Amino acid sequence: MYVGLSHDVEERLHYHNSGAVFSTKGFVPWILIYKEKVGSLKFARVREKYFKTGSGKEFLKNIVLDP
Repeated sequence: MYVGLSHDVEERLHYHNSGAVFSTKGFVPWILIYKEKVGSLKFARVREKYFKTGSGKEFLKNIVLDP
């Protein structure tokens, strides 16, 4: 599971899947399962931090397991 923030999610996903990122290239292909559009960079960082917590990961797992 990868959590991050970007202005262009599709471009960032392509970048990761191209093998250009050392830390993620061993796990390609990456599949987008969830994205949110937020109003500010500050709030985006708050949401990113949440999704990296146990509660946030459980939220994302429930999306995958219970679409």
